[in-house]
Amino acid sequence: MDFRRRFSDESSRKEELIRNIESALSKLSVNELEAISYDLVTKGYME
Repeated sequence: MDFRRRFSDESSRKEELIRNIESALSKLSVNELEAISYDLVTKGYME
């Protein structure tokens, strides 16, 4: 998916990406969320 064509500015692009990610995360199980959380911590994106 090419988000650069769909959005005229970076702020709108970022907001749409965040909404899509939040929607997807809300559908995951606790185990799946824990796995993602662990991955983000090990990569330094979360504490």
